Amino acid sequence: MIEVENLTKRYGPTLAVSNISFNVQEGEILGFLGPNGAGKTTTMRIITGFLSASSGRVRVSGFDVAEQPLEVKKRIGYLPENPPVYPDMTVNEYLAFVGRIKGVPRSDLKKRIGEVSEKCAVANVANRQIGKLSKGYRQRVGLAQALMVNPDVLILDEPTAGLDPKQIIETRELIKGLAGHHTVILSTHILPEVSRTCQRVVVINQGKVVAVGAPDELTARLQGYGTVLVSAEGPAPEIIGKLQSVPGVNLVEPREAAESRVTLEVHVEKERDVRAELARAVVESGWKLFELKTSGMSLEDIFLKLTTHDLSEGKPAPENPPVQQDAAPAEN
Repeated sequence: MIEVENLTKRYGPTLAVSNISFNVQEGEILGFLGPNGAGKTTTMRIITGFLSASSGRVRVSGFDVAEQPLEVKKRIGYLPENPPVYPDMTVNEYLAFVGRIKGVPRSDLKKRIGEVSEKCAVANVANRQIGKLSKGYRQRVGLAQALMVNPDVLILDEPTAGLDPKQIIETRELIKGLAGHHTVILSTHILPEVSRTCQRVVVINQGKVVAVGAPDELTARLQGYGTVLVSAEGPAPEIIGKLQSVPGVNLVEPREAAESRVTLEVHVEKERDVRAELARAVVESGWKLFELKTSGMSLEDIFLKLTTHDLSEGKPAPENPPVQQDAAPAEN
């Protein structure tokens, strides 16, 4: 559905995006993850046709963004970090305006406004001025305008920025409900957004793609071993020694200890399941087994491992430097 090939964007001498490539499958929600200034917004603006690339190619539904921009824009709904709403209009007036400029037939306009208003939970404020709505409602109105033409592709740039916890949960559930019906790229530097909303992740840092895959795949690739947490009651040194002797176990490390109860992190050979052997080793030794579960790197661990090393060696390229003719206004 979306193909990004060797995409590069320069602002004068500054390299904002450097030769990045990735694909997004039809109906997929892809998390575009990276620290502020990594190049996320620049990349998304190029995909939508808002910015031109210095080199490389982007295709949406088979259409080249540079060569067939109008065909691409017909198929894209875009929600920037700051929703492009008119505060003096009511929600209905604004959605009708968007529908008309996007070519929704007049005979279908009222029906389409009702559909997106219900989907984005703004029907109850249809006749209120947008400027008098909360940040959460304005964000939903922004999403409703992106959905007005029922686009194949949705590009969402920091869709939960500035929302309170309740609004974040509501917006997250709304986006998850779009999977299968739309192909979605969700840009964020908020890690829970990716782990709870997206099926796959592209991690970008200093304008370069540093990893692509599902969170579980990235964990397996980066960690190189399996981890099992064992919580048991008994003498910690003896339990550690016993578990260390189980075939397939590489290392046993204490994680927590409280009175006679200890929690241990057991590193095992990759793709080897030794949980039954670990449980047997504890129980047959006469110790109480409270918990035994597999564990892995969190998305935070993955993110830090992929980005911290690079950041320590140089400053990240500014995402929207204050330059040239096609430079976009600065964003956070």
